[in-house]
Amino acid sequence: MNQPTILRIPGPTPVPPSVTRAMQQPMIGHRDSETAEILRNVQPMLQRVFGTTQQVQTIAGSGTSGLEAAVVNCLEPGEKAIVCVTGAFGERFVSICKAYAIDVIVLEERWGDPVNAERLRETLREHPTTAAVFLTYCETSTSVLNPIAELSEVVHDESDALVIVDGVSCIGAVPTEMDTRGLDVVVTGSQKALMLPGGLMFAAFSERARTKMKQTKTPRFYLDLQKYDLATNEFSTPFTPATSLLFGLQEVLHLFDEETLDHVYARHELMKQMTRAALRAMNAELLAADDFASPTVTAFSISGTPAKDIRKKLKNNFGVRFAGGQGHQKDTIIRIGHMGYCTPVDMLQAISALETVLLELNHSFTPGAGTVAAQQIFLNQGGAIHV
Repeated sequence: MNQPTILRIPGPTPVPPSVTRAMQQPMIGHRDSETAEILRNVQPMLQRVFGTTQQVQTIAGSGTSGLEAAVVNCLEPGEKAIVCVTGAFGERFVSICKAYAIDVIVLEERWGDPVNAERLRETLREHPTTAAVFLTYCETSTSVLNPIAELSEVVHDESDALVIVDGVSCIGAVPTEMDTRGLDVVVTGSQKALMLPGGLMFAAFSERARTKMKQTKTPRFYLDLQKYDLATNEFSTPFTPATSLLFGLQEVLHLFDEETLDHVYARHELMKQMTRAALRAMNAELLAADDFASPTVTAFSISGTPAKDIRKKLKNNFGVRFAGGQGHQKDTIIRIGHMGYCTPVDMLQAISALETVLLELNHSFTPGAGTVAAQQIFLNQGGAIHV
């Protein structure tokens, strides 16, 4: 029998069946009242997901379009920005800023470590004219969850710079609390914790950011967030929306409402703990420390065993897809995604498959230890987790 593809990568993630069905509805006119009603319905829940009273813009585009939108709407050529780099997607922010002739100060940490708050404080003091600080909430390439609240506080203590956050690989799986944390621009994409195919970008911004956008003269057209801001007030979009994805988005947010966001966050935390306990029991080396480990993705390596061999056998033997590393970690790191439409039983399946492959590759560990460790975490957390 042909084996189904079991995605355990950090995006795109599996799509719930009810969301797939929602996206198969007959097409409607994107300027008709039915589309306006969808945009009206999704707005309150999007605001809860972002943790903001501001409008959340829904835009046809990728997560990277959100990163670029943040740059072109908030900065002009020659303005100074600090970009905190903890992996490949922090580097992407650097590349976008340089493409628009922003004066970039790169604050880079070892891949696997979070942004150091005191180093950020010192950098802000060295560059008092900094207009924006770019942060990656979850660095997908290393599985680090950066301490956004602490870093935002440092920025506001030391400067008037905007705090701009890439939340692509974690919003919808971890609390964002945009308003209380003083985040000025937050963007994310649809294909990760939001359980949709790729194709939607979401952006929200503070009053401070809105003021800066009005002053910024950098040319932009499709990614002009002020256009979306005005259209959102009328439950519309300035350009053609991805209507089928809007149907899916409405269903996703309905699922969130049924499960409750607190339960969604707890489920992701549980899967993280199960995965990390299992990998330790299999004598794997975790890239991120426990205090800064993401609930959406876990990066690890197996000493003496090529990462590509493990991933190839998982795919060929079981149809299970894990992701490789990025950049200089491409050949050494493996990443397991556990976000969105994913439950503890899915992780037990992935862990068992990984154990079987590692035994076949003669990696040294006690057979079954990973599964037992994950089961114990699940039992200690009180049992039933279901979505």
